[in-house]
Amino acid sequence: MSAKAIYEAKGKELLNKYLTDEAAKNRFAVVTETVNWDTLTADHPWLLTEKLVVKPDQLIKRRGKLGLIKAGVDLEGVKEWLKNKLGREFEIGAAKGKLKNFIIEPFIKHEQNEEFYLCIYSSRYCDTILFHHEGGIDIGDVDAKAVKLDIPVLEEVSDSDIKSKLLSKAPASAQEPLTKFIKALYTQYRNLHFTYLEINPLVFTGGRLYILDLAAKIDQCAEYLCKSLWGDLEFPPPFGRDALPEEAYIAELDAKSGASLKLTILNKSGRIWTMVAGGGASVIYADTICDLGGAKDLANYGEYSGAPSEQQTYEYAKTILSLMTAEIHPDGKILIVGGGIANFTNVAATFKGIVRGLREYQQKLIEGNVSVYVRRAGPNYQEGLRIMRELGNTLGIPIHVFGPETHMTAIVSMALGKREIPHTPRPMNTTANFLLPTGGVVQAPSICRQQGGLTGASPATSRRGSVNEPSSRSEGKVTVPDQSQQASSKSERTQTLFTEKTQCIVWGMQQRAVQGMLDFDYVCSRREPSVVAMIYPFTGDHKQKFYWGHKEILVPVYKNMADAMKKHPQADVLINFASLRSAFESTMETMTYPQIRSIAIIAEGIPENLTRQIIKEADKKGVFVIGPATVGGVKPGCFKIGNTGGMLDNILASKLFRPGSVAYVSRSGGMSNELNNIISLNTNGVYEGIAIGGDRYPGTTFMDHILRYQDDPNVKMIILLGEVGGTEEYHLVSAMKSGRVNKPVVAWCIGTCAKMFTSDVQFGHAGACANAEAETASAKNQALTDAKAYVPKSFDELGTLIKDVYDKLVENGTIVPEPEQPPPTVPMDYTWARELGLIRKPASFMTSICDERGQELLYAGIPITDIFKEDMGIGGVLSLLWFQRRLPKYATKFIEMCLMVTADHGPAVSGAHNTIVCARAGKDLVSCLASGLLTIGDRFGGALDAAAKQFSDAYTSDMIPMEFVNNMRKEGKLIMGIGHRVKSINNPDMRVVILKEYAKKNFPATPLLDYAIEVEKITTSKKPNLILNVDGFIGVAFVDLLNNCGCFTGEEARELIDVGALNGLFVLGRSMGFIGHFLDQKRLKQGLYRHPWDDISYIMPETMGLMGEDTDKI
Repeated sequence: MSAKAIYEAKGKELLNKYLTDEAAKNRFAVVTETVNWDTLTADHPWLLTEKLVVKPDQLIKRRGKLGLIKAGVDLEGVKEWLKNKLGREFEIGAAKGKLKNFIIEPFIKHEQNEEFYLCIYSSRYCDTILFHHEGGIDIGDVDAKAVKLDIPVLEEVSDSDIKSKLLSKAPASAQEPLTKFIKALYTQYRNLHFTYLEINPLVFTGGRLYILDLAAKIDQCAEYLCKSLWGDLEFPPPFGRDALPEEAYIAELDAKSGASLKLTILNKSGRIWTMVAGGGASVIYADTICDLGGAKDLANYGEYSGAPSEQQTYEYAKTILSLMTAEIHPDGKILIVGGGIANFTNVAATFKGIVRGLREYQQKLIEGNVSVYVRRAGPNYQEGLRIMRELGNTLGIPIHVFGPETHMTAIVSMALGKREIPHTPRPMNTTANFLLPTGGVVQAPSICRQQGGLTGASPATSRRGSVNEPSSRSEGKVTVPDQSQQASSKSERTQTLFTEKTQCIVWGMQQRAVQGMLDFDYVCSRREPSVVAMIYPFTGDHKQKFYWGHKEILVPVYKNMADAMKKHPQADVLINFASLRSAFESTMETMTYPQIRSIAIIAEGIPENLTRQIIKEADKKGVFVIGPATVGGVKPGCFKIGNTGGMLDNILASKLFRPGSVAYVSRSGGMSNELNNIISLNTNGVYEGIAIGGDRYPGTTFMDHILRYQDDPNVKMIILLGEVGGTEEYHLVSAMKSGRVNKPVVAWCIGTCAKMFTSDVQFGHAGACANAEAETASAKNQALTDAKAYVPKSFDELGTLIKDVYDKLVENGTIVPEPEQPPPTVPMDYTWARELGLIRKPASFMTSICDERGQELLYAGIPITDIFKEDMGIGGVLSLLWFQRRLPKYATKFIEMCLMVTADHGPAVSGAHNTIVCARAGKDLVSCLASGLLTIGDRFGGALDAAAKQFSDAYTSDMIPMEFVNNMRKEGKLIMGIGHRVKSINNPDMRVVILKEYAKKNFPATPLLDYAIEVEKITTSKKPNLILNVDGFIGVAFVDLLNNCGCFTGEEARELIDVGALNGLFVLGRSMGFIGHFLDQKRLKQGLYRHPWDDISYIMPETMGLMGEDTDKI
């Protein structure tokens, strides 16, 4: 999410609503391709009586210069002008698109000298108002002509400043109205979270101000604050790129998900499609495709990140594949499934969703001659790559799969035929191997130590010595660039952030992240854990269990921040996992405690106005803020923030357990982990790495960290991964030219592909959007090259360039190689080991009826959505949960009928009576229901199973009904299911009559029911109330159903009877009645029940003579 442009009509609507009398109200009518002129004129009668102005409202710049404004005509003139424009395709610059949205306004007659230019825009530390006393289409270079007024964050603008700094050349008669208008406009600019607002021209005529043309951007992240103020707000696509239904669908998924899902269609007929994980990685893949000549064939831009579920990635993949396979390309198509090394996303889970999508579109992929190229790493990547390789064996299209051993963008050059496809990629150590004492770390390449290092030091010393104490090693010389100029002394902003003794507090219940930090601490040979406390305001104070190596430890969790700070005064870092809605408040509260020197804000989507307030407060307090929208950072051997660095296998593979010589700073969190990998493969490893965050205003800047690296003697080489948007990289250019930064700098700004697109594209990060030529990635890369930074031709060559610069440092003696030392081993958590398939354990429970683990609840393997789509009803659900199969419709209907007829039988029966007594005693629903259910047994309601068994046994034994009745009498046993207190052969139970008619009409056969009816004839001949009652009927009829529906074997049917399935029908049905009686008693407000004395026979024993003479005398 980011600052997004809105329609001119919507901008004017907002100003109409929130400005008062500072300017004339904007009158406008919107015209689209479906316009009904009669309705439009009825809604806006002024269209028929006034001169008008008409223009497209589609984010088109310089409409007047392009001849896209028609002014001073009546409605017929407007219609005539629109005839060859509305719905027609136009070419504006490199963009082609339909003109389909116009705005009509009254024509305001005025003179040229009555036009002004006004613009408000935001930057890191202030809002700026630009004003020029000559507006209109011929204004020219505004930046050079206009006067400006900077308003620092949280400060107000004064009338005197507006007049003196902006309006000195405005006509005297207009100054007072302009002052009032500008002040009111700026107030609404802040209140409504605008990020850009331009009015040109702003006209003052006849004593009133009129807003003629308006362009605006609004901070989409502020929606949760401003939804009621904005109303319905649409963010239109730029001209030349229509919003497709598929894009809208992904945007809807993104809005409903905590993950990030983005999709922009660039060319529906393109042959190169991407499905990339990570905001930074998505830009780099697009860059590489364009750099290698694939710009015209690039079909889409998008990304998925933030640990989406399997179902979410399936929906994302399915959407892309539906677009990709809609057309067949004569050269076939390419699908790039790429990504960096994830920090916390389960790669296997996301790949399972992609695999589902690929299987679903298998035939279309084959028909379209599609080739798939996969490169990914991160948590559980081995399993993810395995299922991708297995898919390649069965899908029928080529799938080339690579892991972290392959450079991230190498698959692009393979796909485009610029590089050979290796059939035996270099193997990497698996997760399991890295966790063994003799695993891959011991055989890793030699590390390199700075000149003067102690080669014979112990592992612990070698990992920590260069981190905690200021180094006394001499600085080596590098021929390029010149290091003769030494950096100036450290300022407050170039302090050391983390040491091996750093202690932090974590805001939020983030057990996985905290355990990852503790595992990192342990493998770095820290003496104590870095996490000393957690804050979670939604529970009371308690302790949370974690592992420290092999043993368990307790970390205190506090409800409020004050207690945590008071009890842990040595903690100077806070890692804030609060959501975007609460991150601002919790961060501002944190900065009231002087002990905190650094704060990491993980949340993405904090409104820019709030972020700027955080920055201002942090600068005032001297606090380093990393983020928002970041994974954090890492200082190998010392400290890591949250999920930075990913799983332990990646930490070990990237040698993050001890310091190297290379420090980096990037915006992207995902790409920071990729840099860890690239640096470890080409140098002696990372000294420190920070991801400042992808938002437009990160808490700290590139230079805040680069200056720290410059002033730290342990850093020998600096890497910057910048991106399109903003101008921060130019501060580094200036610092290099002035000599403030003189260490070797390898730099690359991602987003070079932006110049290839015919319309603006908002990349994955909120700040990744160029608003001027200087903000483009290409311009920045050229400026860095001119400043003598090492800049590769593309990201594809970044690793090679890093190695070249590093080798020079080794060659001239600045860095001296030293043997690698193995870190301590850390046990793997059981749950993760099982996820990776490294261990197995018998389950304590087994279930075969329901699975709630996936995206959708399954009943006996059937998704809950299908159950509703097919209208299976409660009978269908019971058939799945009780019998593990779908029964015929007549059978599920019979189940529902049984539940209906057994739901209740009045308050007098024992179960209902107990429920009522319990309810009147003030007990809760569950207690009352249990009281009623406990009465169910052989004497009340429990005859279904017994009746089914007795009648079945007699029938299968070939007993005739008379013989069965006689045998039961001889044995002195009751025939279960026969007999009723009230009903008789002459007064039949209508419940039985209804069920009998249904069974006879719909069941394939009813042999046992027929047998029971013959038995009933015999018993009723002796006594008319010895009828087949409802329990008996359901019992025998259900046996017929099980035996004759074709869904069960005889053995299965008998087993269901034996385990009590039929009694379950009575229990479930009667539970509805019991609950009804409970609610009825509560509704009637009945008091405690006491049984009346006159309904009890008191039969007490005679006292005299029963207990002996001595007792009688007492």
